[in-house]
Amino acid sequence: MVYWLKRFETLSTPVVAVVTAVLLSFVGALDFATGVHLSFSAFYLLPVSFAAWTRGSIAGFVAAVLSVVIWAAVGVSSGDINFVTPYIVTWNAAIQLLTCIVVVFALTSLHALQRELEARVAQRAAALTAEIANRERLQRELLHVSEREQRRFGQDLHDGLCQHLAATAIAGQVLGDKLVARNLNEAKDARKVVELIEQGIILSHQLAKGLHPVEMDAAGLMQALQEFAANTSELHKVSCRFECDSPVLIHDPGTAEHMFRIAQEAVRNAIKHSGAREIVIRHEAVDEGLLLLVEDDGSGIKPDPQRTAGSGMGLRIMAHRSHVIGAIFELRDRPQGGTIVACLLPASAQDAPREQAFV
Repeated sequence: MVYWLKRFETLSTPVVAVVTAVLLSFVGALDFATGVHLSFSAFYLLPVSFAAWTRGSIAGFVAAVLSVVIWAAVGVSSGDINFVTPYIVTWNAAIQLLTCIVVVFALTSLHALQRELEARVAQRAAALTAEIANRERLQRELLHVSEREQRRFGQDLHDGLCQHLAATAIAGQVLGDKLVARNLNEAKDARKVVELIEQGIILSHQLAKGLHPVEMDAAGLMQALQEFAANTSELHKVSCRFECDSPVLIHDPGTAEHMFRIAQEAVRNAIKHSGAREIVIRHEAVDEGLLLLVEDDGSGIKPDPQRTAGSGMGLRIMAHRSHVIGAIFELRDRPQGGTIVACLLPASAQDAPREQAFV
């Protein structure tokens, strides 16, 4: 019904006039054919309502006058007892016209109210859409700022601390050589200090690589995940390995960056919250698209009644990153015990350019 009312509103004025005239003529003909024993006065309201709804009050009033004229003419010509005197004809016509005017006024008021409500709904829907878009933009900007700061810190760590440690190691080596030349027992301690500094350089390089991981070529994500798994095993003393049976290429650097951060956050959660000792990062192409899985043998997903409002930020960030690249994010229990974090990038979303997760 609502559909047809909307379709009627799109009709042009000449079409509305013709349809109204046809309806009035049809009702008048039926009224005349049925004689004086059947009343058709209410049916004249149909063309009047049609004109009022589609073209407003003026068209409705014109149709009302025409309907009263036709109705009175049919009554007089058919010999209806209610039209035997001019006074009675005038009175009945006035009552019929008043009825039509009330209907026209009611319909036009209802139509105006409907349009106003539709306008308000459209306005609020537009405002809500703009608010959602603005929030998503702010969330993306927060991610961008976070990524930019991580990259800046990683660069500073590589160019600053690593270089400083390298210079310190060289100075320690020089000191060790002097102690050896003097045949002092402290030379062994100096060599130990140099070894510790060199280990610190390696750890600093690994940390810097984790903060600035993904190269901008198609195979960058695979390489970054491979290095991340190796560094995680060495830094946290857990078994973390990367599995990728066949090359999986991602040509959009922004998508690759987001997927790496999802895997990185999932591994951190497994180590920090579930006490996992074995973690597998799996990246593969499936029929539905590109699948990234992070499995661990930790304690699994446990509801925490003491969880605060700020808890679970990592999960929300992973879900948001998946949403940004058009992927499907899922967190579920592992059948053998532990947790599975899955991020499925559909084939339809792989070719779409995404905003990079950094500035």
